[in-house]
Amino acid sequence: MYRRLTIFTHHILTNSNTISIVCHQPNPLNPRPNGFSFFRLLSFSPVQRRTSDPDDPLNLMKEDGVSVCSQMWIENFREPDRIVTNLTSYLRRFELWVLAYQKVCADEMGAYMPRSAVQKSALEDLLGLRNAVLDNRFKWGARLQFFIKSPKDKTEYESLSKRKIKAILTTTQPAPFQDKIVQEVLLMILEPIYEARFSQKSFAFRPGRNAHTVLRVIRRNFAGYLWYIKGDLSTVLDGMKVGLVISALMRDVRDKKVIDLVKLALVTPVITSQVDEGEKKKKKKRKNQKKKVLAEDEPKPDPYWLEAFFGFAPEEAEKHPSWGHCGILSPLLANICLDELDRWMEGKIKEFYRPSKTDVIWNTPEGEAEQGNTSWPEFVPTSGPDKTRKMDYVRYGGHILIGVRGPRADAATLRKQLIEFVDQRYMLKLDNESLPIEHITKGIMFLDHVLCRRVVYPTLRYTATGGRIISEKGVGTLLSVTASLKQCIKQFRKLNFLKGDRDPDPQPCFRMFHATQAHTNAQMNKFLATMAEWYRYADNRKKIVSFCSYIIRGSLAKLYAAKYKLRSRAKVYTIGSRNLSRPLKEKKGQSPDYQNLLRMGLVESIDGLLYTRMSLVPEADYSPFPSNWRPGHEKALLEYTKLDDPKTVEEQRSCIREQGLVSPQDYISMLVWNYKRNAIAMDQLSLVKSSISNVDKDQKLLLALNHDSSDNKTKEVERK
Repeated sequence: MYRRLTIFTHHILTNSNTISIVCHQPNPLNPRPNGFSFFRLLSFSPVQRRTSDPDDPLNLMKEDGVSVCSQMWIENFREPDRIVTNLTSYLRRFELWVLAYQKVCADEMGAYMPRSAVQKSALEDLLGLRNAVLDNRFKWGARLQFFIKSPKDKTEYESLSKRKIKAILTTTQPAPFQDKIVQEVLLMILEPIYEARFSQKSFAFRPGRNAHTVLRVIRRNFAGYLWYIKGDLSTVLDGMKVGLVISALMRDVRDKKVIDLVKLALVTPVITSQVDEGEKKKKKKRKNQKKKVLAEDEPKPDPYWLEAFFGFAPEEAEKHPSWGHCGILSPLLANICLDELDRWMEGKIKEFYRPSKTDVIWNTPEGEAEQGNTSWPEFVPTSGPDKTRKMDYVRYGGHILIGVRGPRADAATLRKQLIEFVDQRYMLKLDNESLPIEHITKGIMFLDHVLCRRVVYPTLRYTATGGRIISEKGVGTLLSVTASLKQCIKQFRKLNFLKGDRDPDPQPCFRMFHATQAHTNAQMNKFLATMAEWYRYADNRKKIVSFCSYIIRGSLAKLYAAKYKLRSRAKVYTIGSRNLSRPLKEKKGQSPDYQNLLRMGLVESIDGLLYTRMSLVPEADYSPFPSNWRPGHEKALLEYTKLDDPKTVEEQRSCIREQGLVSPQDYISMLVWNYKRNAIAMDQLSLVKSSISNVDKDQKLLLALNHDSSDNKTKEVERK
């Protein structure tokens, strides 16, 4: 036993440098090293515990990144008008950097990476990037020196040749992975600040708002407007002076670190290289000849139906801002700059409003509360000399639309003031041709929908003095939002689906030549379903979607006729039926029927094309749209901040103390009991809404019951 213990202690002493130094010190009392002295030394020496490393990324993730973002949204919606001074504290929050890393990885890899799957080495690199941003060591657009790289980037930059390094430094390259992470963090910090104070008249590049929202707002609020001013300020989205952007940003944000980051992103030049047209043709030709094989971690390109639908993007949605190295931060900066125009227009709307007492829709001094027949939400009377003068405005990206109800001279005056404001504020030269004034009868094109007027003559019934019901014919207008068939033909011709304008002829879709019939039909069904959703709020939804179905069906019929050598579309329809759901491939020899093969799973099921008949197209969506509409997340935030306010809680408590709390069951039981005792239906709701306490209510109830019983007794005595 003693031998084993000495061997064990000798093994420990030889493997430990510090302990061997302590034990090999000369001891006059015990010159030989003893194992028991070592254990005695350990027993009396104090044990040093490990302290948590403040620079360890795992120790910095105290909360979830989503909860930190939610708290930022709540704080800004609680106090939307405050000037924000300390954003560096949020810039230090490592949880936001991890969340930004997950979002950028999802865009790069095509799949979301959970927080538990992030490797520790990536977290350490991410912490180094955060510290570099805080210490002003981060540079936008770095080509060779990275604090963190993309998980799919396997390039070893230290071993690159001079030729490759020169190509990287002089040619156009996508935004570095670390730049995208910093942009995401800045977006998460700045977006809640400005979304709480942006105007409700802007709809592009904002969460919860899209082109459908604009169309519904126009249908709801622009009825009865005669003159329209349509303006194109999209050149602002190409780029603005750095001073204008920073001054617009500093109206609400006074944090030097964040301002300097955004300023450096705008000032740092973007390296671009021009490619000769000959090289473009060679590359294009080689690309068509050789099939591209995707890497394992490379995301798949967009499917064909999505590419075709993107080709239908309206003019107002084609341009997307990209300023310097701001990337995804550019649309937010564009809205920050154009928000001053929105606020200026809101002031002009209030100045222009002049209500008329005879108007049944707009007769309040503020002009916000609307009245009228709920069955005709868009009905606005146009007769009468003293019509209400009113104006409204919407902005989608760099395109604006102004509706004026009044004389044309007022619209011309507003246009002149708008030209001066845009020139002074944005240094953008506009003229009368770029801001045309058009009458509603000509039809105004906006978001590929035509705004026109329908005059209606409804029968108005109302009660006059003396209780007489009078019915008379009224005159009013309904705003019609119609999809533009001409624009639809233009987009189809751009995608090579048809040729000709007056008599459009479908062209074969050769992009799907090598695909199977089932896959081709499935792609086109997704495209048609998306088109039907895009034209959801158009009055002519059935007509426009049926036209799209006709073009797609004719294009596929010509493709199948060329592919299977059937010579004509008529023969394709004969074999494949009207919706092309039957297989067109020739069968060799005697084989079972298609349905039997389908049951056995030997062939792929073929879906027929959608909307082959107009009756199959859904109706236009005329669901009512509230006047002061807000997205769902903004409603939830406003309700939460209101309920979280201590004043609201105190108001509810005082209301309960004064008026009491009566459940519906108690209220119904009171009505039934009172009806049984008195044989009359008394309304107790007035008692509930009164300001007396519960005891006073009960006493009043009992007094009423006793009074009724005493009256009954006196009546019986009188009868006797």
